[in-house]
Amino acid sequence: MIDSGTSKTNTPLDGTDPVPLVLDLDGTLIRTDSLIEQALAFVRRNPFAIFKLVGWVMAGRVTLKERLAAAVPLNPELLPINEEMVALAQQEAEKGRKIVLATAAHAETAKLFLEKFPFISEFLATETGVNLKGKTKAEALVKRFPGGFDYAGDSRADLEVWKRARNAILVGASRGTVSKARKTANVIQVLPRPAVFKAFIKCLRPHQWAKNVLVVVPAVLSGKIIDPSTILPLTLAFFALSLTASATYVFNDIWDLQDDRQHWSKRRRPFASGALSLPAGILGALICFVAGLALALMAGLAVLQWVLIYVVVTLTYSLWLKRKVIHDAFTLASLFTLRLVVGMVAVAAEPSPWLFVFAMFFFTSLAFAKRHTEIARVIEKGGDWVNGRGYRASDLPLVLAAGISSSIAAVIIMVLYIIEDAHQQSFIKVGDWLWALPPLIFLISSRIWVVCQRGDLDDDPVVFVVKDRVCLAYAALGGVCFFLAWFGVPL
Repeated sequence: MIDSGTSKTNTPLDGTDPVPLVLDLDGTLIRTDSLIEQALAFVRRNPFAIFKLVGWVMAGRVTLKERLAAAVPLNPELLPINEEMVALAQQEAEKGRKIVLATAAHAETAKLFLEKFPFISEFLATETGVNLKGKTKAEALVKRFPGGFDYAGDSRADLEVWKRARNAILVGASRGTVSKARKTANVIQVLPRPAVFKAFIKCLRPHQWAKNVLVVVPAVLSGKIIDPSTILPLTLAFFALSLTASATYVFNDIWDLQDDRQHWSKRRRPFASGALSLPAGILGALICFVAGLALALMAGLAVLQWVLIYVVVTLTYSLWLKRKVIHDAFTLASLFTLRLVVGMVAVAAEPSPWLFVFAMFFFTSLAFAKRHTEIARVIEKGGDWVNGRGYRASDLPLVLAAGISSSIAAVIIMVLYIIEDAHQQSFIKVGDWLWALPPLIFLISSRIWVVCQRGDLDDDPVVFVVKDRVCLAYAALGGVCFFLAWFGVPL
């Protein structure tokens, strides 16, 4: 049966338009799909519950909606709303017009939105035996409102409803849906959809690809960078890591959706803000993932192996380790070190324990800087716990100490490398130039922590480093000193 429950009031209409305005929920009133949100929250609570979810899917869509509505009550306050549609409905309601919610979501889910949107006076939704979608929704609305109704929806399934409506309002519909609707319905308004491609590119975080330049470092330190034959495998390794990493960013954003919506900056991410739909993002991520693995295979089986290891570590971090204090920073550092390993196997460079140990401590320091910023933001807002992480406000001094000590350890390791190993490398002709590196590394780390301690650091310290002119100047000076040592310029 179809629920046509009434919410708060049945006040008679006193507006000039007696025809009710009927709104869809998913993709219209909110910029997401409530069923997918419930399924994601259900699996996130217990990943093994995916098997139970598959059973519900096989039992039918109505059963799926009913079970998820009972298992995962949504919090409408955390879902992204369509401000333009809400404003339009609010304006009509203030004129005295009746606003009705008609959704394919389950009735128990629909009821949750009545308090969020007090201008809704009545709702129709899916209940046992009937999935209120497409033709079924159209027939239910015609029966409920024989005098006519206006309908606002977003998808191809709404075409049947728009045909039976007096007026059609299209909200974020695709070009194909808009074209078909204009042929069969009286379209009076089209609210544009967000720029999907732009949102997807943002979700891939292409600015993070700068981190994958680390694949070149082993070739530089081994002297193989001057060999033209290394250009192709390094290029393939760079884009293989970039595409697979972007795919894991998408997965991470989807998995952390609820936490991101409560975060001071992450709530603006494409999925959290509703700018990108979950199905579109998942499809795009799969394409990037497959393309990345194909490029890794072209670079060699060893590269493919280490790229897959990188993916496994990343997913383990997203699913589990990011909520473990200290371990999360160590895991982030290991992901940077794995980039170096990929570059090493791409050009068959000699493994350098010094490089790997230095990278672990240096990037652990940056990871703690990221956590320090997040904890400090929570404290500013009067909170005690960092959403989606294992840290509490009282951990701030611990994170500060761990971060600074990790950066000092990186400097010491660089000093030991210069003393014990650098002068023995055949391509290093004047090793004394390398003594500029420890103080420059110290200056870069110190600048990051000064900015962090002052509360001026954004979420990602790596992004800060590649954008900050001072850090770039230090890094450039270090590069110059390295090449002077390489080419044997007298000190």
